[in-house]
Amino acid sequence: MYENPRLLLDSSSALTPGSITWRSPSNIAIVKYWGKHGLQLPKNPSISFTLSSSFTDMRLEYQLRESSEQGIQLEFLFHQEPNEAFRLKIKQFLEKLLPIFPFLGQLDLQIQSGNSFPHSAGIASSASSMSALALCLCSLEDRLFGTLQEGQEFDKKSSLIARLGSGSACRSIFPYASVWGKTSVHLESSDEFGVGAEGMLHEVFKDFHDDILIVSKEEKAVSSRAGHALMEGNPFATSRYEQANKNMLQLAEALEQGDVHRFGKIAEEEALTLHALMMCSNPSFMLMRPNSLAILEKVRAYRSDTGHPVFFTLDAGPNVHLLYPGEIIHEVRAFIEAELKPLCEEGYYLQDWVGEGPEEL
Repeated sequence: MYENPRLLLDSSSALTPGSITWRSPSNIAIVKYWGKHGLQLPKNPSISFTLSSSFTDMRLEYQLRESSEQGIQLEFLFHQEPNEAFRLKIKQFLEKLLPIFPFLGQLDLQIQSGNSFPHSAGIASSASSMSALALCLCSLEDRLFGTLQEGQEFDKKSSLIARLGSGSACRSIFPYASVWGKTSVHLESSDEFGVGAEGMLHEVFKDFHDDILIVSKEEKAVSSRAGHALMEGNPFATSRYEQANKNMLQLAEALEQGDVHRFGKIAEEEALTLHALMMCSNPSFMLMRPNSLAILEKVRAYRSDTGHPVFFTLDAGPNVHLLYPGEIIHEVRAFIEAELKPLCEEGYYLQDWVGEGPEEL
């Protein structure tokens, strides 16, 4: 699994303690990835917009270990508080990465992490957190060994490592948009890592907004990991993968041509298909709530009444992403405040937009 035994610190090295901090955003898939095989590999390609204000900040502190203990030594704080469940999850992940980053077993590590949005509520918190962690690890490798000086190689490895933690995380590495999964719409695409897709975007999509309507802040009843596994027995799985490949081709054309209406039709079809697959799995489950459906109906009615290109999508959760070009922001925000905000939990929604990707802080 991408082993690199050379990445070990010399026993005589005097390593100065240090830290690395990355801010990495979530992303919203337009063509959805749902169903996987092997080691976090997708059953179908996907394309996403990189977000801006929905992000994870992660600080990785490290120092040379003085004890002879084996494995990963990790302290973990989430929003400045210990979180044992998250610590164990990340510790287990880092242990799986020891063949790739063997030097981690020579260090004492502390990770401090925090989100700008509710985790486990369908806003892809695993995408932002695991991409932030991958970026920290690759920055640490480069700092210690100088092995990732080329920007393209750094991005590729960061995306690959992020994918091992959470499939969709591999798409958060890149500005504006990303493609993950082998597809004819991007010559460099791969199942192993995401690739940047900024060059596929008409300028109108670089100024797109994604206001996230928080129907529920509660943790999802069924995790995305479990949902992916249920695709194995889903009677519509094969036709779904065919549909996704077809939609990738059509969406690529819409993105390049600046065709926002064609884009919106595909985005909404993909969102509804995703949730239909959940309802057709065995056992079946539903993540949308009554207010999710009420928002979808209001969005359709608003678009019909005004002609404004305002569209919805959802990830694997109850919260609705409202997608629209920046030129109509004032009209849409007035609609949200008057019609949609009352349907959100405690009137809470996030104002987000297509962004420039992660940054080292």
